[in-house]
Amino acid sequence: MKSLVVLPTYNEAENIDKILERLTKYDFLDILVVDDNSTDGTREKVYQWIKNNPNIHILERPGKLGLGTAYVDGFKWGLKRDYEVFFEMDADLSHNPDDIPRFIEALKNGYDVVIGSRYMNNTISVVGWDFKRLLLSKFANWYATTILGLRHLTDITSGYRIYSRKCLEAVGLDRIKSNGYAFQIEMVYRCYKKGCKIGEIPIIFYERNGGSSKMSKKIALEAAIMVWRLRFGKV
Repeated sequence: MKSLVVLPTYNEAENIDKILERLTKYDFLDILVVDDNSTDGTREKVYQWIKNNPNIHILERPGKLGLGTAYVDGFKWGLKRDYEVFFEMDADLSHNPDDIPRFIEALKNGYDVVIGSRYMNNTISVVGWDFKRLLLSKFANWYATTILGLRHLTDITSGYRIYSRKCLEAVGLDRIKSNGYAFQIEMVYRCYKKGCKIGEIPIIFYERNGGSSKMSKKIALEAAIMVWRLRFGKV
């Protein structure tokens, strides 16, 4: 299956070489870096990789436009080029590229969307978070899945996942309204409403080692409000 990893970046110079080195060992993957006008040399490093790796591409955007729109733009880029499988993955090494074959296998087993869950089987598979951060994440998942009727899923906010082309086309990317991390919730809900089969596999999440987190109170508030807008069909 022709597969594309979409990597949104904004000032990830500390991590980009490491993640690209690990991804390029999979010769069946193409990689699209969606860069929001990084000022720390991220783009320049990507272009150095592109010189010797025809499977690496870059989509430059004029500014910091948000996680959700980065993925939407990346998915649209891939749909135009006939990719069949689309990965979401953080560029900060929070997600282990060694899990990629397990995602592919799950998709081959009949799923349209596969989410990498940190909380399957009543476990917590997170490295580097304090109790407050864990509690907030668990609450956010409970909050969103309860309101949206998705209690069978354990990690609706996870940013490590895979979509089939069929599912992305069914959802209609122009309908996506979320800009921040609410995007993860909105995508799963819209896939579910379109009848896509959604599965999960267990992963371990590693808190970023370099760079800075893009999470903010504004992004969290957007997600909290978006859940209700989705529930009542206001988007």
